[in-house]
Formats: sequence, C-alpha cells, structure tokens
Amino acid sequence: MGFLRSCQLDLMLIMAGICLAVTIFGIFSYSSKTKKFSIFIMGTSAALMMFADRYAYIYRGTENSTGYYMVRICNFLVFFSVLLIQYSSNWYLSDMCQKTEGIKKIPLRLRINEVILALGVVLLIISQFTGLYYTFDDSNRYQRSDAYIISYIIPFSVWTIQFSIVLHFRRKLSRSLFGVMTVFTVCPIITAIMQLFMYGLSLNNIAIVAAAAVFCIVEIVRTGQELTASHERERELLVQEQKNMRHMVMQSASALASAIDAKDNYTHGHSRRVAEYSEMIAEVSGKTDSECRDIYLAGLLHDVGKIGIPDGIINKNGRLTDEEFNVIKNHPSIGAGILKKINTAPFISIGAHYHHERYDGRGYPEGLKGNDIPEIARIIAVADAYDAMTSKRSYRDALPQDIVRAEIEKGKGTQFDPVFAEIMIGLMDKDTDYQLQQDDVYDV
Repeated sequence: MGFLRSCQLDLMLIMAGICLAVTIFGIFSYSSKTKKFSIFIMGTSAALMMFADRYAYIYRGTENSTGYYMVRICNFLVFFSVLLIQYSSNWYLSDMCQKTEGIKKIPLRLRINEVILALGVVLLIISQFTGLYYTFDDSNRYQRSDAYIISYIIPFSVWTIQFSIVLHFRRKLSRSLFGVMTVFTVCPIITAIMQLFMYGLSLNNIAIVAAAAVFCIVEIVRTGQELTASHERERELLVQEQKNMRHMVMQSASALASAIDAKDNYTHGHSRRVAEYSEMIAEVSGKTDSECRDIYLAGLLHDVGKIGIPDGIINKNGRLTDEEFNVIKNHPSIGAGILKKINTAPFISIGAHYHHERYDGRGYPEGLKGNDIPEIARIIAVADAYDAMTSKRSYRDALPQDIVRAEIEKGKGTQFDPVFAEIMIGLMDKDTDYQLQQDDVYDV
C-alpha cells in the first residue's frame, strides 16, 4: 500500500489519459447511439474523476484562495463523477434489457436506480453547504463527516441492483460481456468496503475508473467483433445467394439449350458438349475459374439463334442448298439479338454472335479477322467445329478421331485461332479412348 500511495498521483494521470483515449475510440466505434453515449459519459466522467481526485490531493493543505477552491471543487467532482459513471452504466443496461427482451419500457429495478442516483445528486449538493459527507479543517484538509457512510450506501445500492440485472441476463450475454459487467459492478463494491478502513488512498476511485475503462474497452472491441461477424454472415449469405443465382442461371440456360438442341434430331447435347469443350480449352489457356464459368455459359447458349430457324431446314436430310445455308447463317445474329438484352452478362451475346467468324476473315456474319474476333468466340468456334465433326449428322456418322485432328490442324490460322486450335489438339491427344464425342445414350 505504501508504494501505491507514493505513485497514486502518477497512476491517476495515466488512468485519466486512458479514459480519454477510450472515449475518443468509443465515439468512432460501431456501437449504437445509446451505447456510444454511455461510453462517452462513462469515459469522460472517469477521466474527470481522476483529474479531480489528483488535484484534490495536490492542493490538499494549501491554504491560499486557489487551494481553498480547488480542494472543494475537486472533491465535489469526484463524488459527482461516481454518480455520472453509474448513470451511464444504467443507460447501458436499460438499452441492453430492452434489446434483449424486446421491450420498450425500462425495467423497474433500473428505474429505482435512477431515483437513487437522483437522490445521490441532491444529497451531494446539500453536503456542500452542510458538511453532510465531508468537511475541511483549518489547514484546508479533507475530513470525513459522521454521515459519510451515506455517500457509500448510494453507489453501493446502485451497483448491487445493476449486478442483479447482470445475473438475470447472464445466459443471454456473451462470456466477455458478462465477465466485464460483473467486474464493473462487483469490484467497486469490494473496494468501497475496503476504502472505509483506509484514508489517504483513493483505492475505490482508482478501482471505479479502472473498471469503467475496461468496460468501455471491452464494449468497443465486442461491438467491433459483432460487426465483423455480422459482415461475415452477410458475406456468406451473399456468396450463397450468388451461388444459388449462378446455379439457377445455369439450369435455365441448360433448359434453353436443351430446347434448342431438341429442334435437331441429330445433335442432342450439342450445346452442352460445346460448353464443356470451350471450358476445357479456357482452363488450359490459363483462364480463371470465373472466366471459365462465363465461357461455359456462353458456349451453352451459342446456338440460341437457331430458335428462329425453321425446323425443316435444321432437320433436312442431306446437305443444305445455298439458299437454305444463307438462312442458317442468320442464327448468330438472331442469337445475339435475343441475348444482348442480358446486359449483366454481355459475353453471352458475344459468343453467340461471333462463333462462326473465321480467323482468316472469311466467316460470318461480319467477316471479322484474327484478334478482331472476340476471344470468347474464337474459343467457342474451335469447340463448335470439333463437336460438329465428332457428332452424327443426317448425312454422315461421327468422323474418326485422326481425321478430326487433321482438320483442326489444317484449320490453324485459317478457320481457327492457332493458339486455341493447338490446345484442342492437345486435348485430343490426351483423349486416347476418344471419349470427347457424342454419346447417344447420354445425349438423348
């Protein structure tokens, strides 16, 4: 205790600084307005108590006019600050009870506390004129009065009631909040009893301020953690919602692609296979997972324009006439016109519009050349041609793998982008069992 007496003025200054810092952090925290206000009042009151208590000790025994007023003002502020701290904690508990229980009224016990605290303020003011709590001797030194115990009974009662509230809600509070609120309400009760037997040492005041500072710090940290957890839950929900949305979009696109493929008796599963081959090419070329998903979706809907082509032309037995082929050549533009309305995914219409362009500029519908053709369309073009050759047609069976490979090789730099054509050839070379082709059982 001797060491604490010798350094308590420095400790008071440090505690005041900590409380002011906590108050500033509390203002910019993510707590509710009520809790921010509680932290602000509690932090500033605790800092005020430490400054006032410190200067009460510094000017104790100073008999000039400055000492006279400083001792009296500072001692009043010490007692008043305790009541302010309790008021702020009472507001905090009221807000906690209302939100925990979903009620609008403040619990009766906390209303009683408000009355006790109001009484405490009145008695403190009366004490300044009557010496109810304390007086000052001729040397301007603080002296306890006979009724000094009343100044302890009031905060003791308030903290006891607050502790009963904490116990009542213990199962609904987090461990950290329950622990710090228990310390905040119980610690001052213990130190208040100890303070009755000590003089010249502000053990109770220091304990109150320390408990208030810890309470504010834990509340700020806890609120930040709750906000972080809330944001994480929101992020997880958003991610799940995005996954569900992608799944729904993919299912819708698959259903549409199946409906389109159903128009052709010989190309069941064509759109799905083109999407899969396009995705495989994209993966090998180093595209991200997101880009690969986009390319798969674009491949799935690349032939959507065929919905506007007469069934008689699509299902014609034998080769098409030039006139019929010109009708078929309209399907990229028709598809682009349908899909361009999906402005959140413009790549879908791009894949449909340009997948029949040739690398040498002899394709359709616009005759684009080389890298002027959008990359996604250059990938789909290779996949589309590959599936066309490895699928049955009304006029022929699926071509052997070696012939398909030779055609892809031949088309590098003319019909196809040489980079993506080479990747397709590499995939074929790995497909020794020729699995990358139409499967009648699977694709019907």
